[in-house]
Amino acid sequence: MANILVVDDELGIRDLLSEILNDEGHQVELAENAAQARLARGRARPDLVLLDIWMPDTDGVTLLKEWSSGGLLTMPVIMMSGHATIDTAVEATKIGAMAFLEKPITLQKLLQAVEHGLTRLAVRKPVSPYVTLAPGDMLQQGGDGIVHAEAVQDTSPKPTQSFLLEKPLREARDEFEKAYFEFHLFREGGSMTRVAEKTGLERTHLYRKLKQLGVDLTRGKRQS
Repeated sequence: MANILVVDDELGIRDLLSEILNDEGHQVELAENAAQARLARGRARPDLVLLDIWMPDTDGVTLLKEWSSGGLLTMPVIMMSGHATIDTAVEATKIGAMAFLEKPITLQKLLQAVEHGLTRLAVRKPVSPYVTLAPGDMLQQGGDGIVHAEAVQDTSPKPTQSFLLEKPLREARDEFEKAYFEFHLFREGGSMTRVAEKTGLERTHLYRKLKQLGVDLTRGKRQS
């Protein structure tokens, strides 16, 4: 199934979550503080992290910020707390947390949140116009309704592309089409002829479509 990292300073919580997740067929790694979580994150590359907010050494929100700023937030993270305020939960989702679970955590809510997070791992599509997703990359949805794609390029750095799912269909489709055509323009070095062949569009129709979407026709040439 999945490799899940549980980070919580309470032994009882760690044991309970481990038992539940193991029963669901998942492989579980445990960490009782941020230091252990950092090591586990680097060693095991978890598919999903259950992260407690209040911990003695470094709190969960600070660790989440650390992973986000360091480019290590490549997996869905579900925050947990029995004392967090709404502001704390909102802050965590803005940083990149996928969900927030209030303790005591019910079995149903836990399994729903984990299933929702792992569903993001099954969707591996090249949504960033200048990159392709490699094994281990993923899409994840944060609490603000945005799907974030962490993608790997042939050379550094590693860019990201985000799509807001709550937009009207027409706007969302236009965003995707713009990214799609920019990707092929970059890939073909700005050649309209080759892009037309790749996308199956007649060259004049393609040009009108690119102008309509506001695609920079010189961008692929500049980066080739």
